[in-house]
Order: sequence, then C-alpha cells, then structure tokens
Amino acid sequence: MSDNLARQFLLREDVTFLNHGSFGACPRPVFETYQALQLELESEPVEFLGRRLHELMRVPREAVAAELGAAPTNIAAVINATSGLNVVAQSLPLKPGDQILTTDHEYSALEKTWAYVCRKTGAELVVVRVPMPLVSEEAFTQAIIAGMTERTRVLFLSHITSPTALLFPIERSIAAARERGIWSVIDGAHTPGHIPLALDALGADFYSGNCHKWMMTPKGSAFLHARPEAQGLLDPLVISHGWTQESRQPGALGAFGNSPFIDGIEVQGTRDPSAWLALPSAIAFREENDWTEIAGHCRQLAQDTAGRLGALTGLPPLSSPAFSAPQMVAMPIPECDTAEVHRLLFDRYRIEIPVFKWQDHCIARLSVQGYNSRPQMDRLLEALTDLLGLGMTRAGGVGQG
Repeated sequence: MSDNLARQFLLREDVTFLNHGSFGACPRPVFETYQALQLELESEPVEFLGRRLHELMRVPREAVAAELGAAPTNIAAVINATSGLNVVAQSLPLKPGDQILTTDHEYSALEKTWAYVCRKTGAELVVVRVPMPLVSEEAFTQAIIAGMTERTRVLFLSHITSPTALLFPIERSIAAARERGIWSVIDGAHTPGHIPLALDALGADFYSGNCHKWMMTPKGSAFLHARPEAQGLLDPLVISHGWTQESRQPGALGAFGNSPFIDGIEVQGTRDPSAWLALPSAIAFREENDWTEIAGHCRQLAQDTAGRLGALTGLPPLSSPAFSAPQMVAMPIPECDTAEVHRLLFDRYRIEIPVFKWQDHCIARLSVQGYNSRPQMDRLLEALTDLLGLGMTRAGGVGQG
C-alpha cells in the first residue's frame, strides 16, 4: 500500500501493526469527525442528547443499512457485537432440555455468554467439530445439519471466525435452521467492511456486527440486525426510557416513535454516541479511497504471506483460500511457546500480531489492511524465521516451554 494511505491512520510509526482484526484502526479523517461530534455534544449536552439525538441516530442507521443490504427498521445501534449478541442470547425463551448448536471455532466471549445462558435456563450447548481443513461448503453444511435434533432451538455461528480466520459458508445452514423452526444467531464481528453483506437476504433471525473493525469507525460502533418477525422476542439488556409496557404487542411503537426493537436497545441512559454518528464518515472515507480495490490488494498480500510462511514451515493451511477471511488468515506455525513468541515479536521486533494455541495448532493470525505493505510482511517472516528456527535446526528457535 502507498505511504500516503498509511499516513491517513493514527498508528505508531515504530510498530508494525498486523492486528487490525482485533480492534481495527480508525483513519485520521474519520477520527477527526468523531472528535468534532464529541466537542459539539459537550458544547450543549442537553440540546445534543435531549432534543437532537433521536434524529441524529437515524442518519448512520440508514447509512449502514444501505451499505449492508438491510432495511433501516431492522438495524439497531449497539456498542459492540458481543453486546448485540448478548441482547439475543439473554432474550430467547429457552428452557431445560433445549439445545444451542454451535461450532468449535467460536469467540471465547460468546462461548461464555452461552454458558451463562445455559446455567440460567437449563439449556444445553452442543458443539460441532468443523471438518478441517475447511475446503468444502458441502462438508461444512452437512456437519452443521447432522448436529440438529428435535431439541435444537438455536443455531449460533460465526460468519468469520476469530481464532481461525475462516469464512464460514453459512447460507444453507441458516436455511436449514429456518426449515426446522430453529432460531439462527450469527456473530458477524469481523464481517462489515470485510466481505459484501446482504443482511435481509441472508435470512438469519439475528446478526450482530462490529463497525469499528473493517469499516474503520471509532470504537463503540456496532449494530444488531433482526428480522421483523423476530424483533418482538428481544428485550434490551438495560431497561430505560426507550422501553414501553406495550413493547411486545403487535404494531407497538417505542417511546421515541421508532419500533420497540430500536428504541428499547438504543435508548439505555447517557452515553457518548459519537462513534456511531461518525459511521457515515467512515463509509465516505472508504468510497473516496476506492476501498474495494485496496481490499483486493490486501487479500492478495495476506494469502501470499501465508503461502510464503507455509513454504518455510511445511505446515498445511487451515482452509483453501475460498474459506479464508479475505484480509485475515490464521497461519499455522511449528509447536512453540506461543506466549513467548508473541512477547518477543513485540518486544524485539515491534510487531503487533496475535500468536496463540488453538486446539492442537499454534497460530499466528495475520490481518492485512490498507496501511500495511510488502516490506512489513517481509519483516514478519524474517522475525518468525529467527524466533522459530525455520530453515535450520529447531534448537535455535523458541521451543515449547
């Protein structure tokens, strides 16, 4: 990527930042919009929060809905995907004996969410092992369908997985759940701005995604999407001014004239809405910089780097390229003390990248965004070659402690 594009981000110049997937990185013009909104709020908080906010919230809701193929009435603002998915998980009327079907690739915070729900309701979590390496949509879908029983009430899937950076082909699984009367709940934390989305057409009952990752908004900007037929199932995590006694009655309105779904979730006491309000600025930044073309370069750089590392390690990839997240790839590395490799990559080489153990794999998860470059990938490979003793005796690397 060009140096001019990299300079539009606020990242430290002394760090090679290869971890966009964790928290994202906000471009300078978008961050300036965010700060301007905060100053405007503080200049007259009562006017901003008390008289203007509900109209202000509508603009980004409509913008993100258009970007992601959804009706604005099916979108509510939340602070992050975990929060949105908790709204769903803690609302569904589960009972003892009900089953929640999921996979062995899910984000740990949501594994804890469902464990909490199971403890509260008596429901049971059923985990399907995804066939690995992931090279077939048919194999994935059949594994999911095989896990469905007459007791399955919820299908919970990541669209792009956090630990393994896989792009799950979820469409047929969602349709199969619908046919069986199973609620589908999708963790889309990594998808907005990363892959094309048509949320209404996808047909999931509930879908929550972060905008602060690949859409590059400030932190605290995310959404919950719900099918109209399923919105009445939801209760906000916090009951505040947006909730009404009639919230679950057909045709009811929220306290501020939107649906109970929107008003109940979005109006939960005083908070800074500036990250959400800056969302149109992030969409404009992507359009102005032809981010579709940039994302294509990023995908090529990510896959090329993974292939170069695979040639050094001799380890097979976790999936074919078709099922790898476009700009994020989990790269297997030899058995090692992953915590120590992670520490040394940052302390010695100033490289920020997750390194961890997942099942029986040691993984370095690479994210490539528009501010990254081929020389940075070279630096990563040189550092891993040094730390892991690639191409030489393993005695010179960081062994398993």
